[in-house]
Amino acid sequence: MTQLTGIHHLTAVTADAAGNHGFYTRVLGMRLVKKTVNQDDTSAYHLFYADGQATPGTDLTFFDWPVGRERRGTHSIVCTSLRVGSPAALDYWQARLADLGIPHGPVHEADGRRQIAFEDPEGQRLALIDDGGTGPAHPWAKSPVPPEHQIRGLGPITVSVPILAPTDRFLTEVLAMRPARTYGAPDGGAEVHVYAMGEGGPAAELHVRIDPQLPAAQPGAGGVHHVAFRIPDADYDAWVERYQRLGVRSSGPVERFYFRSLYAREPGGILCEIATDGPGFATDEPMEALGERLSLPPFLEAQRAAIEGKLKPLL
Repeated sequence: MTQLTGIHHLTAVTADAAGNHGFYTRVLGMRLVKKTVNQDDTSAYHLFYADGQATPGTDLTFFDWPVGRERRGTHSIVCTSLRVGSPAALDYWQARLADLGIPHGPVHEADGRRQIAFEDPEGQRLALIDDGGTGPAHPWAKSPVPPEHQIRGLGPITVSVPILAPTDRFLTEVLAMRPARTYGAPDGGAEVHVYAMGEGGPAAELHVRIDPQLPAAQPGAGGVHHVAFRIPDADYDAWVERYQRLGVRSSGPVERFYFRSLYAREPGGILCEIATDGPGFATDEPMEALGERLSLPPFLEAQRAAIEGKLKPLL
C-alpha cells in the first residue's frame, strides 16, 4: 500500500500580504521561497515560506484575499506547529517573542512535547514545538534568527471536528494513517487523537481535537485553507487510482508545476491535499534567488503583465 510520508505544506489566508511577509520573514525568520499567485485566482498572491532549501515539509503558505477575520470553530484546522530543535531554541523564542511584543503563552508541555503557543497579527494560531532535533535541518543564511534556533519545518497540524468516527475512517481507510495515541488538550476542553504517517514523529502527525460543543468555523483571514501531506513523486498515479477505486470525491489530478496535487475533503469538511515532493521550487529560478521575483507557471506566463499590474508590492 502506498503511504503518506508526512506533512508537505499548510496553506492559510491573509488579508495583508505586506504585513504577512514582514511577520514571517523578519519575526519568524523564515525564507520566502516562492512569490507567485493563486493559480485559481490570479488576482491574489500565493506566498510560500520555508527553510533555507525550500524543503518539502517546511512550507507555510498564504493566499492573499481581501476578506474579514475567520470566525473560529470546529470543522477546521486550528493550530499549525512549527518545529525547533531543542529546549534552548524554545528559550530563545520565548525571549524573542517577548522582545518583539508578540503575545504568546508560556513554555508548557502537551503530548509529551515542550511548546509555546502564539498568534500572528491576524490571529493565525501557531505553536513552536521542540522536535528533539530529529531529521535534517536547512537553515537560511539571511535569517535574522541564529541557525541553531531557526524553524526546522511543520508539524504536527491540529484539526477540530465535532465527532471522531467519520474522520477516523477517512484518515485510516483512505489516507492509511495509523492511530498512535490520545491525550488531553492543554486547555482541558477536548480529547485529541493522534494519527501518524511514515516514520511518525512531529513532522508526520495529524492531531484531531473532538469539539462537539463548538459551532462550525467560518473562513477568513487568520484561518487555514487546507493541509497537504507528502508523497514520493513515483506514488502519485497510485494515489489517483486509489481515490478512484475507493469512490472518493476528489479534484482528480492537478498539476501545480512545483508539485502535483490531489484534493479531497474529509467528512468533517476539512480540505486535505496530497502533494508530491518534486519537482520543487528551484524548477524555474535558482535556489540562491528563490522568492526574489514573481514566479508564474508556464501556463500563466503569457498573462504576466496583467497579473503583475493587479498585485501590490510586498515591501
